[in-house]
Amino acid sequence: MGHPLILIVAGDPSGDLHGSHLARALRREGARVAAVGGPLLRLEADEFIEDLASRGLTGFWEPLAKLGFLVRLALRLKRFLKARRPAAMVCIDYYGFNRRALALAKSAKVPAFYYISPQVWASRAGRVRALKKFVRSMLVIFPFEERLYRQAGVNCTFVGHPLLDLAPQPPAKRLLQPPLKLGLLPGSRASEVNRHLPLFLESLRLIRRQFPQSQATVFASPNLPDSAYAAAVAAGCELVRELGYRRRAELDLALCSSGTATLENALLGLPMVVVYKLSWPTYAVARSLIRVRHIAMANILAGRTLVPELIQRRATPPDVARAARELLEDPRRYARVRQDLIALRPLLGKPGATQRAALAILADLRTDSGPAGARERPQP
Repeated sequence: MGHPLILIVAGDPSGDLHGSHLARALRREGARVAAVGGPLLRLEADEFIEDLASRGLTGFWEPLAKLGFLVRLALRLKRFLKARRPAAMVCIDYYGFNRRALALAKSAKVPAFYYISPQVWASRAGRVRALKKFVRSMLVIFPFEERLYRQAGVNCTFVGHPLLDLAPQPPAKRLLQPPLKLGLLPGSRASEVNRHLPLFLESLRLIRRQFPQSQATVFASPNLPDSAYAAAVAAGCELVRELGYRRRAELDLALCSSGTATLENALLGLPMVVVYKLSWPTYAVARSLIRVRHIAMANILAGRTLVPELIQRRATPPDVARAARELLEDPRRYARVRQDLIALRPLLGKPGATQRAALAILADLRTDSGPAGARERPQP
């Protein structure tokens, strides 16, 4: 098969991170990589087409403001697929744009894989039918996703969760001792930071009434400038950017925007208060579509409420501060939550998910004996 060219398409910072690791694994196996993604994929790809991940296009209405950009990018992908005929395209999460990319790949007769499924189990289950039409194989990171897709007749492999290779094992015990170390994780997109950071800072002020010596660290997105966090610095918070988890693993508690960060915190055994606020039009649509009881992945995996979730109008400084104090004032409850979070790690498979995904893609391309589901595949 020589050195096949694989096109990776990722549209948000999380996809950029995992896409960069997938690109590295594919190149280790002799493939070449072209990418639409963000700054991390730019570093790993042999060819970089466009930075989509840094643009923060999310929600139902917000991407409309960037419609011209998205149309132009789709045209570039169409030309790339026709002219370069990559051996495969791999989409990573970010269904809104990737749905269009899948149609382009099918038209160009380029086999498509999906690594890290859109959250079809949370809303819009009809997307499974579209994925069945366009995708040669789903490479999923949660065990319940494999069951869902296979029941729908979609070729699917559970490869395990890539965060298991990144998040270190937490220590067995952690005692709450002053000064407490609090982390503020307002999200990776500008819209999330604008909505959540003022809320977190006011909540922090209220928490410090009970714990006046508390130290606060804001974990900033690599895609946003320091100026986006000026209010936090003015409030005495330390601003950090880290690709690993050393600083976050030292925290006692996190105030966290819902998203990938909640699962990262769970793997670190870090108790948290999960918050999410949307624009009201986006929230109205989302509320009509969401089919799950929880938004934090720790709670979804556990099937019960391990950490508090405060959404939309419930996300107020007094309520966030109260939820945080209830954890910090009760050492037994704090320790129990921490152990419950750590216990979720085995549910996500074994380390090596990205390598398994890369090998599954390349193995599929090397044979004409049928879809990957008909052969022996790497198991998590």
